[in-house]
Amino acid sequence: MTILRALIADDEPPARRKLRRLLEREPDISIAGEAATGHEAVALLRAERPHALFLDIQMPGLDGFQVVEALGDLDDTAVIFVTAYDEYAVRAFEVHALDYLLKPVTEERLSTVLERLRDQIEHKTPASRRHFWKRILVEGARRAHFVKVEEIDWIEADRNYLVLHCGSQEHLVRATLTAFLQRLDPLDFARANRSAAVNLNRVRELRPRSHGEYEVVLHGGQEFTWSRRYVARGLERFLPRP
Repeated sequence: MTILRALIADDEPPARRKLRRLLEREPDISIAGEAATGHEAVALLRAERPHALFLDIQMPGLDGFQVVEALGDLDDTAVIFVTAYDEYAVRAFEVHALDYLLKPVTEERLSTVLERLRDQIEHKTPASRRHFWKRILVEGARRAHFVKVEEIDWIEADRNYLVLHCGSQEHLVRATLTAFLQRLDPLDFARANRSAAVNLNRVRELRPRSHGEYEVVLHGGQEFTWSRRYVARGLERFLPRP
């Protein structure tokens, strides 16, 4: 039996508790976490990568649609909107939501949604057909804004955070490097070592070093090592064959 990991995002604690209670009755559902704001939802989605997101629409910070926009097509996560308002249904399906639950959520209606979820997971779209991020929401001291993926020169891991280096600017996001790279097109981004990934379009030159390693030089002048372990994983596909 496949265990499906679900995330609940709703600013109302009673609504979260009720939905959690209903979901916990299902033997194949595990609660990956709860979020009370849109920003919390984005952070948890990046960290947990659940199978399903039960998402309220009206939340502080970012509303439900802005959460979906912040994470692109959410191809790895099925979105089920949960709201007291029916006027957003058409827009919900325009962003490819799996379903649209009206509050108060009933056990019967939720059961129907879960069957659709299980069917979708069973017939999951292959990775080669996934959509990758085109923009990423980053939060500053006073505001949040979008950064285009193409503007990222390289990505640096810093404990539980990532530093996105974009020219003279740096942006901090909470995520692991492994999970983050899964949402970026591997034809554009590759991991260079344990703590860094690079936008291949920003590479000026690669200087061979000993033991199969390379020195990476970006157009902006930054230099770091592409370790042998990650050459085999991310760089060999670009090297000419004998």
